[in-house]
Amino acid sequence: MAQNSLTPKGPLATKRALQLPLVDGFLWLVRIAAIAVILVGAYNSLISMRLSGQQWRDLVVFGLAQGSVYALIALGYTMVYGVLRFINFAHGEVFMIGAMTGFFVSDALARTPLWLTQPFLALLIVLICCMTVSALVALLLERVAYRPLRGLPRLVPFITAIGASFFLQYAIAGLFGVGVKSYPGVPALSGSFTFLGFRILKVHLLVIVVAVVMMAGLYLYIEKTKAGRAMRAVAEDQETARLMGIDVDQTIARVFAVGGALAGAAGLLFGLVFGNVNFFSGFLPGIKAFTAAVLGGIGNPIGAMLGGLTLGSVESLGPSLVLVGLDIPSAHQLKDVVAFAALVLVLIFRPTGILGERVSEERG
Repeated sequence: MAQNSLTPKGPLATKRALQLPLVDGFLWLVRIAAIAVILVGAYNSLISMRLSGQQWRDLVVFGLAQGSVYALIALGYTMVYGVLRFINFAHGEVFMIGAMTGFFVSDALARTPLWLTQPFLALLIVLICCMTVSALVALLLERVAYRPLRGLPRLVPFITAIGASFFLQYAIAGLFGVGVKSYPGVPALSGSFTFLGFRILKVHLLVIVVAVVMMAGLYLYIEKTKAGRAMRAVAEDQETARLMGIDVDQTIARVFAVGGALAGAAGLLFGLVFGNVNFFSGFLPGIKAFTAAVLGGIGNPIGAMLGGLTLGSVESLGPSLVLVGLDIPSAHQLKDVVAFAALVLVLIFRPTGILGERVSEERG
């Protein structure tokens, strides 16, 4: 009886009941139309033979290399969201600072014999410097900008993150100028080789291998170590974790440091692949990495990795596979549109992302 008395009745309830099927029907029409457009574009591209098999394989390799960079940045977004439930929009600038650090250190090392005689040792030194500087910047952000705001409405740290992003951008522009910085060439990474029919640039192989090793290391760190278990406990419930003796502030700071270190590594890999960085280099990769995190399922580290690789591959293959087949002019200049359209399509089909958001039952 009580349940029946609480059931909505009247014209408003009837209107809501009619709206839900209409919305679902519209979404199914969008899904069907999207699939049809993709299939038509892909079919036209493939039968036109505009690209050779080798060119398609080159796009796949480049997409994986690009996606590896996105995945490393996305891990920082998803780790912070998993613990604090907000998006750190200054994370793209942490990545940019890592890329700028990579330029200055590599430019200095390129003037020494070490760059030519021991190139991989030199790159390892550059990598450590990038990860250290980015981790320190992320820790400074957490301590100065975010920790004092903990417990306030989510809009407050969100606005603070945007402000911190602009501050870091223009601080770097003021200190080092707005000009483009070009990474020195690495002779050991020039050229390519063929593996199973794929022509792989050496720099792309390095990027993919380093990213995979770091993602595997992060997974083992989160799943197998005491610090990783503390991170998962804080992400599940901060108050309960504090009652169990976990230092919540230290754990959150560790999350920022790990995410910042991964962003710094991504900054160096980005510089090696694209060759140029400037004070604005963190904006678009940062937005795309956030897109990758949402694509894979925000809050899920494995989803962030998968989302980054997926986004990089879609961005590389999409214009040639779909847009060219639809005879859209300047298709390759629309790769950013393809990347964000992929996010929209995934969220239409699966609103929680590819692997879904990892949340506790209470929060769910």
